[in-house]
Amino acid sequence: MTIDAATVRKVARLARIAQPEEGLDQLASELSGIMAWIEQLAEVDTDGVEPMTSAVHMPAPMRDDVVTEGGDAQMVLSNAPRRAGAFFVVPKVVE
Repeated sequence: MTIDAATVRKVARLARIAQPEEGLDQLASELSGIMAWIEQLAEVDTDGVEPMTSAVHMPAPMRDDVVTEGGDAQMVLSNAPRRAGAFFVVPKVVE
């Protein structure tokens, strides 16, 4: 796929990127080279290749699923500047 200066001008306008007119031909040449490289990658046979999420296969660390009584509400609420019963009191943010 060959990219010309008119295409670069149009993409730059759509992306709201200021590109001087004298640099359009050079940028078009560079983008055409990138597109040729991408087309070359499309020719690679990837049948049977599993998708990768990382270059190194590492399972995510898992913690033990332990049932607890929860946090100590009185200890947590002791840090609250204001509270009402077992709840934090916060300023109203929605009118």
